[in-house]
Amino acid sequence: MQLIVDGGSHYNEFRSTVGNTTLTGRAHPLSAWFVLALRLMIGFAFLYSGVDKILGGFGAEGYLIHAAGANGNPLEGLFLWMGQTGWFVDFVNVAVPWGETAIGPGIIVGLLTRLAAFFGALMMLLFYFGNWDMAHGPINSDFAYMLVFLSIAAFGAGRILGLDAYVEQYEVDGQPLIERYPWMGIILG
Repeated sequence: MQLIVDGGSHYNEFRSTVGNTTLTGRAHPLSAWFVLALRLMIGFAFLYSGVDKILGGFGAEGYLIHAAGANGNPLEGLFLWMGQTGWFVDFVNVAVPWGETAIGPGIIVGLLTRLAAFFGALMMLLFYFGNWDMAHGPINSDFAYMLVFLSIAAFGAGRILGLDAYVEQYEVDGQPLIERYPWMGIILG
């Protein structure tokens, strides 16, 4: 990303190449505010959902066995297996509410943002298939939330009023952490 000035307005230019295709664009200066708003919204949604499941009790077995099979889900057999496998149900009963509760604050404060966004997107992908419904087409709120998590990761939203910006610049032997350990860019940002 680089900042360019065009007719008195400041724009952030971005460019990405995958294979032989390069996409370029210019983000409006207000884009950072909207990326921050997305981060705070999805972080709060996950925190609230996780705490609600913890306080209200959460059991995945019935959902895994019945919900996914009731709607033509292409992964019906996998969800049925998950719901009938005791150790997996026990894992899901802990991983979903506590995972949401951990992902939410991480996203809100912008700490380990890409790592949290990856797990949030993974959960939303699983919810997408679990809540499979083609009545209104292939796009539902689970799919949209998955894209929000992926966008947060792609834009490095943890650097916008987030703790990742500080963690990345923390010095280790006189060198910023992110320069000394570039692989940390996978989980920070």
